[in-house]
Amino acid sequence: MKVNILNLTTEQRNHKSIHSDQLSTSEIVALMNEEDRSVADAVQKVLPEIELAIEAIYQSLKNNGRLFYIGAGTSGRIGIVDASECPPTFCTPPELVQAVMAGGETAMFRAVEGAEDSLEFGEKDLAQRGLTQSDVVVGIAASGRTPYVIGALNYAKEVGAVTIAVSCNPNSEIGKIADHNIEAVVGPEFLSGSTRLKSATAQKMILNMFTTTTMIKLGKVYGNLMVDLNASNAKLIERARNIVSTITGVSYEESARVLNETDQKVKPAIVMILANVSYEEANEAIKEANGFTRTAIELAKERKL
Repeated sequence: MKVNILNLTTEQRNHKSIHSDQLSTSEIVALMNEEDRSVADAVQKVLPEIELAIEAIYQSLKNNGRLFYIGAGTSGRIGIVDASECPPTFCTPPELVQAVMAGGETAMFRAVEGAEDSLEFGEKDLAQRGLTQSDVVVGIAASGRTPYVIGALNYAKEVGAVTIAVSCNPNSEIGKIADHNIEAVVGPEFLSGSTRLKSATAQKMILNMFTTTTMIKLGKVYGNLMVDLNASNAKLIERARNIVSTITGVSYEESARVLNETDQKVKPAIVMILANVSYEEANEAIKEANGFTRTAIELAKERKL
């Protein structure tokens, strides 16, 4: 696919940083910080599009679908970061939110030359994951024209999956394909074409919104506390105890005792304490409440009457 990349906003020169090699350290970091502050404004302009995309993701995951991020280079790595954080943060199975990157796992740490230039590889990598019409595919490309991502989105459309495009250029190629098009136009980069800077920051902000909002809507959060976290290490066990104490008002020691009964699962521990029920009764209430802790507490209390 022959494209004059100089027409892309992300490839244009940033006139504020045109003399960066003559600036002092303090001047460079101040200017970079000034540029980074504009990213949130760019993302704010596309919040309506982000909202629609999240609704599509939520409906998919609620109905046993999966979320796939697919990208190359920095964009692919941003997808991997977001997907890999879902299991510890929300106790989701690894297959629920998956990241697919041009060049495979090796490309996470070292560039695999030419991997992003293949339409066929994008299709092949998604096909190997057993993509279905119940799933959602998010194509991530700062330029909006990465062949690997275009191939993946075209395949997803053929399968019938919902498609979302996340780019940082207006009138992007991937945006023309996808059901939902999000173009956070951050403007020229501090270093021309270095989309690991503002573009990557915008992409991470958007993906954070995708998964965090979806998980809240799926009942994995109480207030702003991660009640579905996977307490798999010392730090997370400590966090789980603090969460239970914060919500229920019991002592740290009591939280630890009840969490030991629930195999460190926060939701049933909260329901057990606030509704004064057994572990089995708490799990039944949580299941009936579709995972929503507040509802589970009320259901468990009603059953005690």
